[in-house]
Amino acid sequence: MQYFDFEMLLLVLLVICGISTCLTKNLLASLVIFMAYSLLMAIIWALLRAPDLAITEAAVGAGISSILLFITLHILRKLRKGSEDETK
Repeated sequence: MQYFDFEMLLLVLLVICGISTCLTKNLLASLVIFMAYSLLMAIIWALLRAPDLAITEAAVGAGISSILLFITLHILRKLRKGSEDETK
């Protein structure tokens, strides 16, 4: 019975993370929530006894994709700051 409760908790958190990612205005907060979503998916895949998918989700979803998105966010902030300096 406790296993079922844990699965339901994970599914509820997954839905909350998915909705929050879409509705959050702050890009950095949205990216952190996206990472949490990917980690929750990795845990769910592990519980479903699919370790290959769990490892892939953790590595690609929470790892590589998040790093690339952090780099993109950093570059966008530099570009925005540079364009603001040019207008002054």
